[in-house]
Amino acid sequence: MVDLYDLIHNIQKRPAMYFGRASISNLRTFLAGYCFARRQMGITQTLQEQQFSEFQTWIQQRFNLAYNQTWDQIILFFSQDEHTALEQFFNLFDEFIQTEHPRGPQPNTTNNLIVVSGTQQ
Repeated sequence: MVDLYDLIHNIQKRPAMYFGRASISNLRTFLAGYCFARRQMGITQTLQEQQFSEFQTWIQQRFNLAYNQTWDQIILFFSQDEHTALEQFFNLFDEFIQTEHPRGPQPNTTNNLIVVSGTQQ
C-alpha cells in the first residue's frame, strides 16, 4: 500500500493524473479529501499523516508568518503563480521531511540476523 509521503511523491511526478490542472490549490484540496475519506472510513491516522499535520506550523515558521493562512496560500503568496507554487511545495515538503521527520533505518533492516524462539539462525 502507498503511504502518504509516497502518494505525495507520486503526485509530484504526474499531478494532472491526480487532480487535473497542476496547482497548489488543487493539491491541498486533493490531500484534504484524501484525509477526510480515510477518517470517514474509520481508518486510523498514520504516523506520516500525524507528521504532515505539522506542515502548516512548519510553513508559518519557515516564512516567519504569524497569521493564519493555509500552507498553500502562504506558498502561493511567495510564488509567481499556481504552477510555480506547486513546484515550490514539493521542495518545501522534501525539506520538511528531511529536517523535521528524517526516516531512520527501519526495525531489523540494519542486520540480517533472524531470531526464532530465542535461537539465532
